[in-house]
Amino acid sequence: MSETLSRRTAAPSAKAGGRPPLTHVPLSATPLPPVDATTKPWPGTEERVGDLRLHVRRTPGADHARVVYVHGLGGSSTNWTDLAALLSPVAGGAALDLPGFGFSEPADGFTFSLSAHADVVARFVEQDSAEPVHLVGNSMGGAIALLVAARRPELVRTLTLVSPAMPDRRLDPRRLSDPRMALAYLPVVGKKARRELAALGPRERAEQVIRLCFAEPHAFPEHRLDELAEEHSARAAYEWVNHAMARSTMEIFRMWFTAGSRSLWSVARTVEAPSLVVWGTKDRVISVRRAKRTAQVLPRSRLLVLPRTGHVAQMERPRTVARAVLGMWESVETGEW
Repeated sequence: MSETLSRRTAAPSAKAGGRPPLTHVPLSATPLPPVDATTKPWPGTEERVGDLRLHVRRTPGADHARVVYVHGLGGSSTNWTDLAALLSPVAGGAALDLPGFGFSEPADGFTFSLSAHADVVARFVEQDSAEPVHLVGNSMGGAIALLVAARRPELVRTLTLVSPAMPDRRLDPRRLSDPRMALAYLPVVGKKARRELAALGPRERAEQVIRLCFAEPHAFPEHRLDELAEEHSARAAYEWVNHAMARSTMEIFRMWFTAGSRSLWSVARTVEAPSLVVWGTKDRVISVRRAKRTAQVLPRSRLLVLPRTGHVAQMERPRTVARAVLGMWESVETGEW
């Protein structure tokens, strides 16, 4: 049994055999463990994927279902700690550090394009699971997950996109908590911003990220901020960090200006997997104005828009996101999605 969350104005009922209302999102009533604010990031190990060594954090859980989590630009596998814990009773999980992020060193010549990242994720899934997985991506990771689902449909059971980096050419740095975060990795104009950000200490950098990505940054647990600052400090020793961030940022912009069949909007129309799109109304990175169109172009999707929520809903509202994800899985199993 599940409850349904939809817009305040009820969506029209679906016609027989037609698509369900876009915002009719079943929230699972299956009991979930409480969100444990003291939970530390799941232990990570280095795993070989082709010529890459990826840092992967695995969440022990049920063997009959697998989830693969893909973080966003500047993020890492620690972005999934709480959501993975909530879903662990029904599915074991693997959260990747993409090449150049977290603690995954990129191979020589890695291009950092969304396509290259998608190839890495697809190879990981292929060697890690004999069955299709539930693929979950946030921001840049959402765009990457979208490419995987479109190109390798046999690998993906369901697709969940949290504020995916869909093309939006109307970026307004004035909407960000710190405009330098938007400008830092652009060529030429970003040089000064990079110097200013580099002068910040690890904890200040972590605080900047939280102010940018959370609608209510004051609610971010202090120990989580300590963990993020510790990760920033550890990554500062890697010479490839800034290069990976800069190249990945430019590749996102490049994809945003790609037209025709290679556009992410066109790619989304080819996705066969049941899909859930989650967006926060206070997202200052990828505007919620892209939410409805994203859900509309995906053939089998529904949309959950969360009030008072920023760019990383899986971190800011993990329990609601978990119930929506599990609600999708249950609806797919009963043929209601």
